[in-house]
Amino acid sequence: MARQRLRGHLERECINSQQSFRQNTAPAVTFRQQADWWINSLPARKRCPVKPATISGWRDALNAWLLPHLGGKLLADVSNKAVRELVEKMSAAELSAKTIVNYVQVVKLVLASAVDEEGEQIYPRKWNHDFIQLPVVRKDKQRRPAVTEADLKGILSNVKKRKYAVLFALLAGTGLRIGEALALCSPDFGPDCRMLYVRRSLWRGREQEPKTSNAVRVVDIPEVLASELRDYVSSVHGYLLATAQGRPLQQRNVLRILQSAKRVGFHAFRRFRLTWLRKSGAPKDLERFWMGHAPEEVGDLYSKLKEDVAFRQEWAGRIGLGFELVHIGPQDAAAVEAKNVA
Repeated sequence: MARQRLRGHLERECINSQQSFRQNTAPAVTFRQQADWWINSLPARKRCPVKPATISGWRDALNAWLLPHLGGKLLADVSNKAVRELVEKMSAAELSAKTIVNYVQVVKLVLASAVDEEGEQIYPRKWNHDFIQLPVVRKDKQRRPAVTEADLKGILSNVKKRKYAVLFALLAGTGLRIGEALALCSPDFGPDCRMLYVRRSLWRGREQEPKTSNAVRVVDIPEVLASELRDYVSSVHGYLLATAQGRPLQQRNVLRILQSAKRVGFHAFRRFRLTWLRKSGAPKDLERFWMGHAPEEVGDLYSKLKEDVAFRQEWAGRIGLGFELVHIGPQDAAAVEAKNVA
């Protein structure tokens, strides 16, 4: 009877469990050591590879908050209580709810990456978000700046170099992500520039796969924008939007040009395009196809409208741009420059 009670006590307290054995026999590893191993292992991961931009963001989270506050702790001590203390400090520093949630997710990923030779987690956690006081991200409260038709006219009128006017018009008229636009080369355009093939993206000057498999797509271009692009593309070799040395433009440099005309980010153009597609009554499956969004229901997978080129082109022409295309050619840019000097 005494042995049975002792066995029951050991089972209830998980003293004799495989989990306890793994934790008690594992080497003493700090959060910093595990985080270094984990972040360095990501580029070589074969299943679900992680984009360099994502790795960079996670590394920034580690350096800014996680390592200074958790780096010296043993993995066994990174508990709900430890994460709660971290959340309290981030909240006191007025980090946004989305940032706090993202940073806590990195903590979870680092802890989960510690596995034994059988692939079992050494320190599994049942995370208690209520106890941690993890904030709830209210999507309706997140800031999502967009541009208006009047904003676009002002932006296109104020930029002095034609390549920037072409880029901003392309972003607003197609909904491309900035990395997709900067990676474009002249062969990515179909006949008469009425179709654009998204095949790659750029991040910090390096080519990579687009954001998702759905981002590999064809975007149909209204004729008013296509005519502008035909004139521009005909004189381009290599990257569509490049420096004088032929290297692709850097996002941070282009952002400075944009914000000198309007204090918004690149995604504001994408929001404008999606809003215009919906306002114009574009079919949902074409909207998702052009924007590079994932299907939302089985019907999206069954529908073959995106394979009907004539249908897509008809809708692209019917929808148009939603803004006045201000053309700034080389002579126009020189006139603007002379006016500013005067």
